[in-house]
Amino acid sequence: MSEPRGKATAGPRHRRRRTALTVGIPLALTAAMTTTYGTGLGVFGEGAQQTASAATSTTTAAAPAWAADTADGFASVNSLGQNGTYGGRGGQTVTVKTLADLEKYATAVEPYVIVVAAAITMNPVGKEIKVKSDKTIVGQGTSGQIVGGGFFLGTGVHNVIIRNLTIRDSYQGVWNDKDHDFDAVQMDGAHHVWIDHNDLRHMADGLIDVRKDSTNVTVSWNRFSDNNKTFGIGWTENLVTDITIHHNWFRETEQRNPSTDNAAHAHLYNNYLQDDPGTTIKSSYGNYSRGSTKMVLENSYFQGMNNPVTKDATAAVVQRGNTFSGTSGRNESGGTAFDPKSFYGYTLDRTADVPALLTAGTGPRTTIGTATTSSTKAAAATLIVAKDGSGQFATVQAAVDAVPANNPSRVVISVKPGTYRETVKVPANKPHVTIQGAGASRKDTVIVFNNAAGTAKPGGGTYGTSGSATVAVEADDFQARNLTINNDFDEARNQSLSGHQAVALRTAADQVLLDGIIVDGDQDTLLLDTAAKDRLGRVYVTNSYVSGNVDFVFGRATAVIDQSVITLKKRWDGTSAGYITAPSTTADRKGILINRSVVNGDVSAGSFFLGRNWHAGGDATLRPQTTVRNSTLSAAVKSTPWSDMGGFSWKNDRFAEYKNTGPGSGAASSDRPQLTDSQATGQEVADWLGTWNPTA
Repeated sequence: MSEPRGKATAGPRHRRRRTALTVGIPLALTAAMTTTYGTGLGVFGEGAQQTASAATSTTTAAAPAWAADTADGFASVNSLGQNGTYGGRGGQTVTVKTLADLEKYATAVEPYVIVVAAAITMNPVGKEIKVKSDKTIVGQGTSGQIVGGGFFLGTGVHNVIIRNLTIRDSYQGVWNDKDHDFDAVQMDGAHHVWIDHNDLRHMADGLIDVRKDSTNVTVSWNRFSDNNKTFGIGWTENLVTDITIHHNWFRETEQRNPSTDNAAHAHLYNNYLQDDPGTTIKSSYGNYSRGSTKMVLENSYFQGMNNPVTKDATAAVVQRGNTFSGTSGRNESGGTAFDPKSFYGYTLDRTADVPALLTAGTGPRTTIGTATTSSTKAAAATLIVAKDGSGQFATVQAAVDAVPANNPSRVVISVKPGTYRETVKVPANKPHVTIQGAGASRKDTVIVFNNAAGTAKPGGGTYGTSGSATVAVEADDFQARNLTINNDFDEARNQSLSGHQAVALRTAADQVLLDGIIVDGDQDTLLLDTAAKDRLGRVYVTNSYVSGNVDFVFGRATAVIDQSVITLKKRWDGTSAGYITAPSTTADRKGILINRSVVNGDVSAGSFFLGRNWHAGGDATLRPQTTVRNSTLSAAVKSTPWSDMGGFSWKNDRFAEYKNTGPGSGAASSDRPQLTDSQATGQEVADWLGTWNPTA
């Protein structure tokens, strides 16, 4: 690409605001982010696959790829000496299949990622394991089940994640049971707890009880069903509890959906409360704001519920964007609450989408962002790269070279931590290749080089923009995971060089998955291309970070950047100016879609365009396209966010936004086109990717 021509008895607590990304699908969840990819890597965690030796009663194993994610919502807010919620990240990963082993590691003082790989029956019935701090307890696919009991988090326990489990069946045959307190998850004075993607049902008391000043809790993407007293919050006179409850499906649950008593801040959004007709379980009430609770209730869907929203005279409920279908009885709001975005960032899904989204996406997941586990697929071969000689290869390119031509099944190139200063090319005749960092963080494995468009090639000529790429991918069905790809060309020291375009990653292939990576550069960082003008090239970027300043996401591919962070950088001379996207889309294809992502960066307000139209080679038949939707835009984005390029008016091409938020968002105008709801239904991720499912 060319250079441009141009946050009461207890009292208040000190809080630090964190900027966070909220996402609306099961892949990932929101947390604090930093523009420097610090230790709090937000929704995407450190992408860890922790391994270590373990006692003979367990097997030591790699956790699921998402087991190291960090929490969103109030669980992500820095307070009480805890910076966000990341569970056992950094500790050993152990796989357990027995009650003795689960209890051993959950009650240990050390941090652990505990992978539950079997149905574990509690003995006696109703047993609640007393979990200690710094634990991630995560089910292995749909195999992780806790039967006849649950977990207890006592006073001071903090930094606990419970994910991807089915916790069920402590029910003792008495619906309004007053004699048993057999919960799935109970907290008494805990803080920084994330309960995510679980199936909770048929317990003798609560599915979740958040009690006695527990705070900084996030409950997301869970399925609650077949229960009476479902989800209680309170049992305190103090106004301490901060809780986020989002993307949960309550189905055939009678009461406490949830009941929220004396919560300082309760943020409920994008939940689905469903009471089907003709069933034996009848809803008593839905969301209940009690005592002095301050509740914000947004974009939730209530279907067939009795008394869907109720409040005490002393409590507050601020409602926005909710849908009530076939409901009856009390539906109340009133009072003043708070602005959730003063604590953390989030993005709302459309209320109309909530039933379908949650019925499909709540509860335990089998695989997320990984290769299929179908037995019909051959096991992936693995090649090990290590700078220290402990692998089969010392360079990434040497491992690529060793992949057989026209290989029929996946080959994983596992790259041990280190900085690999080299260029890498995956040629077209080597499909099904994954390059994956083997470290605990995507920062641990770095592939970097410093070619620019104007850099002289050995033997004559220059590299040109596409040739400058640190990593070039020309093979279909490619994946990159848990690593950093960087072009560190120094513009300040090379001002005399003609051609400062310096690509970090170039793709010219179809079905390219970039998951949990960092792509870092300045001008022309990420080139998303196709093998030829008439060839389809689909790219799905998720859980990732992309940074740059000029045209740094560009090309003619049909590309989605989803649930990711786009970081704007200053120019070599310290000035702030640039363009995020520069699509060169053909008229019959879709271009670049930025979806449920965050645009941020330490640059001046109003200094960056969302994009400009690149008619490569002056081709008037092209119709460049960028859509930015459901994303959070910082103040760096211009109020007129699109720009012409090369004599072609952007207004003749395809540029639009939809329901973006943040200081850089704006209302519809001739200079800022916004999709209608009807138009937006045709510009979803699935419309870009077609029949390709990049998580399979």
